[in-house]
Amino acid sequence: MRILILISGGIDSPVAGALALQAKHLLTAVHFHNAPFTDEKSRQKAIEAVQILSKKFKKNINLYIINHGKSLVEIAKNCDRKLNCVLCRRMMLRVSEKIAELENCKALLTGESLAQVASQTLWNLQAEHSATRLQIVRPLLGLDKLEIERLGREFGTFNASIKPAMCCSIVPSQPSTHARLEQVESEEKKINLQEIVQNALNSKELVEIK
Repeated sequence: MRILILISGGIDSPVAGALALQAKHLLTAVHFHNAPFTDEKSRQKAIEAVQILSKKFKKNINLYIINHGKSLVEIAKNCDRKLNCVLCRRMMLRVSEKIAELENCKALLTGESLAQVASQTLWNLQAEHSATRLQIVRPLLGLDKLEIERLGREFGTFNASIKPAMCCSIVPSQPSTHARLEQVESEEKKINLQEIVQNALNSKELVEIK
């Protein structure tokens, strides 16, 4: 089965990708680059992570890079700041669904681990994942950080993942940890979802990694 992985510059998502490849699935990847709210290093870390996975498992992987910064501006300008991380994630999932259709992927794959960060509480995950009709595979959901780091070292992705890069600077100081779906959907009425998704898709850059 071909799966679309949402790959960041962090530790978790490359490990999720490695587990999927180990299970003989095929991968396409998408990275959401948050410039100007992060730096070029985060983009390069995502590319390097996919290169490591491609080499280790001897699989070609198409990597789509999306300019996500403009979407973040629209969300931050118009919506409740506390919900920005949840709204950001929902937008990523909508765009990913379109990329998945383009690449004939049957599911989305994420590196989410329950309650590691504000966007990954049980309530927020539920509110986020309703934005897509596709099944979301979350192989790391019940693992803690130490277990994920051990796997990252085992698969060879850990050292690339811990290289320094600028964290996203538009993250709210007090993000919501108990988002309610009706509240999130109300906030989304303040923005043009279809236009934002289409603009993100228009920005896509394809990197073929062999």
